[in-house]
Amino acid sequence: MNSTQDNNALVYSSELGRICPGCQKPAKNCICSQTKSNTSHNNGTIRVSRETKGRKGKGVTLVSGLDGQLIHSTARELKQKCGSGGTVKDGHIEIQGDHRDTILTWLSQKGFKAKKAGG
Repeated sequence: MNSTQDNNALVYSSELGRICPGCQKPAKNCICSQTKSNTSHNNGTIRVSRETKGRKGKGVTLVSGLDGQLIHSTARELKQKCGSGGTVKDGHIEIQGDHRDTILTWLSQKGFKAKKAGG
């Protein structure tokens, strides 16, 4: 693409809403963001980390790097294994509390390649 095409690209349409600059499709039907999210940081490794940001000091364990097909069934099993609540948000599993060690052992027993991320 040359610079004139970049400057004249459609960004918003009152009919369709926000337009993706990469594929020129409506943002909710964007195909380039789906391919990026599937390949980013995944490389076959599941990352388990702990986060407290935005939760008033309450910690959650984040599990990222799972496929979309497995994520809901795995979340259900992990919540049962940890005896805690949780949810699936933005392609990550959030389990309430610090259960990193329990989740890492469970994932390795199930044959997943998992590692601890963060501090």
